[in-house]
Amino acid sequence: MIRPAAIVLPAREGFSAGAVGAIGGQVAALAVPGDVVVGAPLTAASLLPRHDYRPVRPGLWPPGGRSVRYAAAVTRVVRDLATDVIEVHNRPDIARYIARHCPRQRVLLVLHNDPQGMRGADTPALRADLLRRMTVACVSDWLRGRFVDGVPAHHAARVLLSPNGAVLPATVPPMAERAQCVLFAGRVVADKGADLFVAACAELRRSHPGWRFDMIGADRFRVDAPATPFLTDLAPRADAAGVEMTGYRPHAAVLSAMEQAAIVVVPSRWPEPFGLTALEAMAAGAALVVAPTGGLPEVVGDGGVLCAPDPPAGLARAIASLMDDLPARQTLAGRGRARAPRFSIERAVALRQAARLAALHHGAG
Repeated sequence: MIRPAAIVLPAREGFSAGAVGAIGGQVAALAVPGDVVVGAPLTAASLLPRHDYRPVRPGLWPPGGRSVRYAAAVTRVVRDLATDVIEVHNRPDIARYIARHCPRQRVLLVLHNDPQGMRGADTPALRADLLRRMTVACVSDWLRGRFVDGVPAHHAARVLLSPNGAVLPATVPPMAERAQCVLFAGRVVADKGADLFVAACAELRRSHPGWRFDMIGADRFRVDAPATPFLTDLAPRADAAGVEMTGYRPHAAVLSAMEQAAIVVVPSRWPEPFGLTALEAMAAGAALVVAPTGGLPEVVGDGGVLCAPDPPAGLARAIASLMDDLPARQTLAGRGRARAPRFSIERAVALRQAARLAALHHGAG
C-alpha cells in the first residue's frame, strides 16, 4: 500500500537541479505520489520537477538556535498537511521536536549519517528516547549498528533498515569499449580521500601513460561551491599528477561519466554510512575500487575490490592491477552489475514504504 508522507529535509539540503546532495537526491528518487517535500526556500524555477515542495521560513520564535526555529517553522507546515506520517531526514533533534508538537501524526526518522555524532542522538539514552517517540530507519546495517550501540535490546529491535537506491541502466557500454579512464566522483574533501586519489594517480601516470585520470566534484553539491583551502592546495598536485578536475557536475552527467569510465575509485577515509557513489558505479558497469569501511562492504560485496586507500601506494597497486588486466575488469564489472539490483529504486521504495507503515503503527496495541 502506498503511504504518502510529509518529507522534511535538513535545513541546508538542496532540492534543485543545480544544488542537490545525496539526501535530496534520494528523497526525489524515492518519493511517491502524494508526498510533500518540506525544506528551505528555493527558487521555484530551479526546483527538481514533479515534486510538491513547500518552503519554510524560520521566524524569530521560539527563542533558541537556528535548528529550533527551523523545526518550529517545519512543524507549522506539516501539522496541517493531510499525511499520517512525517518522514524526517538526518536530524534527530528536529524529529524529536516535531514528534512533541504533532501528536496526531507519526514520525519516521531516516538516518543517512552516524547518529553518534548528531545532536539529539549522540548518547544511548537519547537514542532510546527517540525510539520511544518515533520509528527510526537507517540506510545501512552498519549505520543501524551505530544507532543501537548501547540501546536496550527491546528498543533496538525496532530500528529498521531502509537503504538507498539507484537507477539500474538496462544496458551499459562493454568494458572493452570504455575509455581508459580512472574516475573519482564525489565531494572533493579530505574525508572522501580526494588527495589520496591524486597521490595514487601521480604514481599511475608514470606507469600507465595511455590512461586518463578524472575528478568530478567540488566541496559541495552545487554549482557555486566555494574554492576551499583544501581544493586550492589540491589543484596544483592534481595538475602535476595528470588529474583533470572538472568541478561540480549535475548528477546525470556524473552517471554518464561512470558509464564511460573503465574504473571508478571510492577512496574514503571516513566510514561511509552507505556509499551511494559505489552503488552507482556498479550499476553503471565500471570496475570498482573501494575503501573497506563503514557501510561500503555490505553495499559492494564481491562487486568491487576492497582496498585501504592510505597509504596511496597500496591504492595505486590495486588500481594498476585492474588497469593491466582487461578480463579482470570485465569480471569485476559483471559482478557489480549483478549485485546492484539488491539496491534498485523499486526495492528502496518498497522498504521505505514498509518503514512508513511501521511508523504509522508505532505504539499501537
